[in-house]
Amino acid sequence: MSYNYSKLRGKVIEKFGTLGEFAKAMEWSERTNSLKMNGRIEWKQNEIVTASRLLDIKSEDINIYFFDVGVQRIEQIN
Repeated sequence: MSYNYSKLRGKVIEKFGTLGEFAKAMEWSERTNSLKMNGRIEWKQNEIVTASRLLDIKSEDINIYFFDVGVQRIEQIN
């Protein structure tokens, strides 16, 4: 399943200014942050809790930022 992290990305920019600053706050490399934000690797529960705390995301709003199901692209086969 693919998730859309555009709202999360916006919140990160709002709070930290850059994705790189957020990565530092999460104690991640910029590569790890990129992989998470682009849905290449999954978020662990403890990472979601930490990110939510850093971004002032209320527990009832976690779904909005971390579990927004993205639309998958399906390629046509000719």
